[in-house]
Amino acid sequence: MSTINKSIIHSDHAPKAVGTYSQAVKIGSTVYLSGQIGLDPSTGILAEGFNAQAHQVFQNLRAVCQAAGGDLQNIAKLGVFVTDLSNFATLNDIMGQYFTEPYPARAAIQAAALPKGALVEADGVMVLDL
Repeated sequence: MSTINKSIIHSDHAPKAVGTYSQAVKIGSTVYLSGQIGLDPSTGILAEGFNAQAHQVFQNLRAVCQAAGGDLQNIAKLGVFVTDLSNFATLNDIMGQYFTEPYPARAAIQAAALPKGALVEADGVMVLDL
């Protein structure tokens, strides 16, 4: 069996993993971004309220993208999980502050609960230019 040549991506500007996972894994030019919640990387404290958490989520994702050699614009697929879909319009407004067209493909899913009581989480797949 052959092994996959993968690189583990880490940023001190994003929260440390709260479980048995890496912030991101790079295989070739593809980077698989683990879910980020609205934890402040310097304090480990969850931001208060949906808006603050959503902003922190995208800031955390950006930090991991940059550590891998890309940025949010390199994300091809974004998964967003919220505990209340009534925040969907707000999510779109906040996301528009971090992404420009062409936007990534995206799924937005309501979840019963997220780690650490978070209100929003996002993960993604980023493709770096060859």
